[in-house]
Amino acid sequence: MIDQSTVARIFDSAEITEVVSDFVTLKKRGVNFLGLCPFHNEKSPSFTVSPAKGIYKCFGCGKGGNSVNFIMEHEHLDYVGALKYLAKKYHIEVVEKELSPEQERQKNDRESMMIVNSFAQKSFTQNLYEHAQGMAIGMGYMRERGFRDDIIKKFQVGYCLEAWDAFSNHALDCGYKKEYLVKTGLSIEKENRLLDRFRGRVIFPIHGIAGRVQAFGGRILKNDAKAAKYLNSPESEVYHKSRILYGIFQAKKSIVQNEKCFLVEGYTDVLSFHQAGIENVVASSGTALTADQIRLIKRFTNNITIIYDGDAAGIKASLRGIDLVLEQEVNVKVLLLPQGEDPDSFSRTMGASELKEYIEKNESDFIVFKTNLLLKDAKDDPVKRANLIIDIVRSIAIIPDGIVRAVYVRECSNILNVDERVLYTEINKIIHRVKEDSWKNEQRSNLPEDQTTDKLSENSAFLRSANECDLEERALIRILLNFGSEILYSQKDEAGNEEQLLVGQYIITELSNDELESVNPLYQLVFDQYGENMEKEAFNTKTFFRDLPNEKVNQLAADILSEPHQLSGLWTRNESVVESEEMKLKEIVPKLVNEYKGKKVRLLMKEVMQEMQKAQDTGNADRMMELMKQKMVLDQIKNAISKELGNRTIS
Repeated sequence: MIDQSTVARIFDSAEITEVVSDFVTLKKRGVNFLGLCPFHNEKSPSFTVSPAKGIYKCFGCGKGGNSVNFIMEHEHLDYVGALKYLAKKYHIEVVEKELSPEQERQKNDRESMMIVNSFAQKSFTQNLYEHAQGMAIGMGYMRERGFRDDIIKKFQVGYCLEAWDAFSNHALDCGYKKEYLVKTGLSIEKENRLLDRFRGRVIFPIHGIAGRVQAFGGRILKNDAKAAKYLNSPESEVYHKSRILYGIFQAKKSIVQNEKCFLVEGYTDVLSFHQAGIENVVASSGTALTADQIRLIKRFTNNITIIYDGDAAGIKASLRGIDLVLEQEVNVKVLLLPQGEDPDSFSRTMGASELKEYIEKNESDFIVFKTNLLLKDAKDDPVKRANLIIDIVRSIAIIPDGIVRAVYVRECSNILNVDERVLYTEINKIIHRVKEDSWKNEQRSNLPEDQTTDKLSENSAFLRSANECDLEERALIRILLNFGSEILYSQKDEAGNEEQLLVGQYIITELSNDELESVNPLYQLVFDQYGENMEKEAFNTKTFFRDLPNEKVNQLAADILSEPHQLSGLWTRNESVVESEEMKLKEIVPKLVNEYKGKKVRLLMKEVMQEMQKAQDTGNADRMMELMKQKMVLDQIKNAISKELGNRTIS
């Protein structure tokens, strides 16, 4: 456990803009900052960060919260893990008592695997610099390739000893569990024995966007026809190769500065570019490019140049999977290096300025590049040419932006010597078919009628639509969060002492006295927590719910704090426009509470009337008399509330 004072220091230090800026490119817009949401694919930025409120909120996917929530969501950490991450960022010491065996078992598997990966990286790096075999073989290879010490250290390159189980035994001796050594793929269990997956290989740690080691790539140094030249960690809870790019952690700042990202294939390609002075480069690590990888780059820039070596056959194979890049609305260009060259070898032949100049002169738009490349194969063969046109049309059709599509249609029409109208006809057919399929999939994904209550309770949209008092309750919570500690009334008691009634005290007292509860359990949790804590001296209405260790409450707080005009809209319908909520609290708060009570009474009245109809239909006279009494009481309450609201009738 982390003590509360340390938690408070972390929250005080973790400035929301600084935290989010490590992962998202933010641009100042008024008092807030705006960027592309890292949690969903979006065309235009709807992700807002408010330094004043200490929250982030995406108006596209709805995610929001504080700095800790952001790290939990982005890095897939639990609450304690996110606190530790921020503590490390802001150099805050976290002292924890030693975990018991039971607590150790309860630790999150993911975090345990990340810890094992961190240990492995340090062990491999130590081998490279301090072990005789590592220095002779591993460092010898890096020197032979011409890599400088600063580049080797920057990427934490290491070496796994040429022994069947040297690393596994070392890890076990240091107290790391076999379970996590196997789960991370560092070790392979065979006949009750652990074997080192990367033995005899130079190790390239694969860092996540936050700098934590998620996996490893290893290059074999001896000639072995049966062994793969490069070997990666297997898929695991902490490593999904389709969602990560090698070098993204080291490249992200440079990508933002240069507003461009170079995409290469291998680990040494990235290292060579860095050594040449170009740092905005990442690698797909030998895997086919995926939409998730493109979205990862898109957080930092919309401009990508994919660099291929001179192997035309390999490029054609890659083209089949790269069309999906166009769906992400990024500016994709392609550079084909001279025959026999790869990014590693080519970058060594020139300096940074020469390399950049060469790329700028020789890169071309992806669609044009693909058209010209395939056109060479088609030549005068009409069947191949027809297939080429269909291939190009499919690529253009998936581009979301109509203007960009039009530009490519014109260019391809000229290159292929095909009428633009023909291309547009085929493109429209594809777009229509895709939309039709999308609609069908959406219909299938609708919630079935027999959906369980538990699952529905997790769906905030369902809760809001099912709660007929959602507007009023949400407005009450918004008042609590923004103005709960403001003075509503001030008066003197019999002894002449001044008594103050705060806004929050008034609202909670009124709800409690009339035993009013929300059908939305999340709203009710806020009301309950407020009532339990409002008398505490250190209770801060603006930060309490934002920083509460409950992700759903944090999300709700971020949502409501991002609705600056919601309450005024509530009163506009009653011809009582509130120009300044803070100045009109004495008018707003009692009206809102009574409006809420009136709504509750109306709903209760509706239920009573329905029950009365049932009693009449069944001839149950006793039940009818009981319900008549309830209706009379509700009528009295309704009339009293109407007077409070200025004789406005509650329908």
